Amino acid sequence: MRIALVTHHFPPMRTSGAVQLRDLSEELVKQGHDVTVLLASQDISSNFSVEWVNGVRVIRLKCLKYLDVGYIKRTLAELSMPFLMWKNFNKTAFANEAWDGVVWYSPTIFLGPIINFIKKRSGCRSYLIIRDIFPEWAVDMGIMRRGLPYVFFKAVADYQYSVANVIGIQSRSNDVYFTKKNISAAIKVEVLNNWLSETESARCSINIEKTKLSGRKIFVYAGNMGLAQGMGQLFELAQRLNNRSDIGFLFVGRGSDVKGLKQKAIENCLDNVLFFDEIASDEIPALYEQCAVGLVSLDIRHKTHNIPGKFLSYMQSGLPVLASVNPGNDIIGIIESNDVGLVTSNGSVDDLAILATDLIDSINNGKSYKCKCKELSDAMFSSTVAANQIISAFSSN
Repeated sequence: MRIALVTHHFPPMRTSGAVQLRDLSEELVKQGHDVTVLLASQDISSNFSVEWVNGVRVIRLKCLKYLDVGYIKRTLAELSMPFLMWKNFNKTAFANEAWDGVVWYSPTIFLGPIINFIKKRSGCRSYLIIRDIFPEWAVDMGIMRRGLPYVFFKAVADYQYSVANVIGIQSRSNDVYFTKKNISAAIKVEVLNNWLSETESARCSINIEKTKLSGRKIFVYAGNMGLAQGMGQLFELAQRLNNRSDIGFLFVGRGSDVKGLKQKAIENCLDNVLFFDEIASDEIPALYEQCAVGLVSLDIRHKTHNIPGKFLSYMQSGLPVLASVNPGNDIIGIIESNDVGLVTSNGSVDDLAILATDLIDSINNGKSYKCKCKELSDAMFSSTVAANQIISAFSSN
């Protein structure tokens, strides 16, 4: 099949979305499909650029700056994004190409118009991979009220749903957001699990043995550190366990909470915590080889449900997890039924600290989680499974 993949997440970006779409596009190529990525780019000076990356044709299409700008500028940039992408795509030599299917990734919620343009020109089906149900989660977190901004963003989100033939959600619990009240009965909604491909491990720029955490059992958190992640509870956990000289906490990544967390660590004289900036995805396996437990955290106020990409990377590396997530999240059952770590959903740091010590004690007593974690990764979270599911959706009527 000839597949178009439309996104603003792709390497060299280091987001989980960029890694996932790289893995998906390369898996589709391995299966014999012809894949073109239409990528919104704020970094190119020309209207478009074309390159081949591991068999995938990547067409970068100039758009307005949407990263590292204020909320209003970002909204305007993303609102214009699909129209500028389509305008600049039509300047390429590939403007008249037709596809058998078009896939797009949300966030952002604004790509609906270019998907509609492609569907009409190609007469093809479309598959929406939705990892972030916005603006609902912003309301849950108290970032947004149900006023005019909410009405605007909800209308944009509903439009992108309307141009999908199939919507792949992360959790069956999210079905409640896709009822016949807001989407057509003709649109299929199914669970599409997150995925991650095996990558060649590179030398990691972080060497824990050369830090103050040397010799400790390391709890690692690798990923975005912002409001949605509820990082405060992980910081409080580190405070509670500061008296354990055998345990350390390593936070790797970027986000709105990083600066404040670093300052709190200094103010509280925590000697069991280290922060590093984000690293390349191919360094992650070597980082996890130095660690004992992977940390997963989601603010318990969330009513939408997702399985963070970092959980997949922990499983792939054979690293058990300590998780604090929102009630009802599917990840709770996954962790408990597969015995790949410990999880709580009540927001209690006291309970989280008990689970942390229990997990470390079980590891110290010889319990190995590695095989179970890797088996779960292969069974549920492989790129092959995701690619097969999407192709199946295009093949059905």
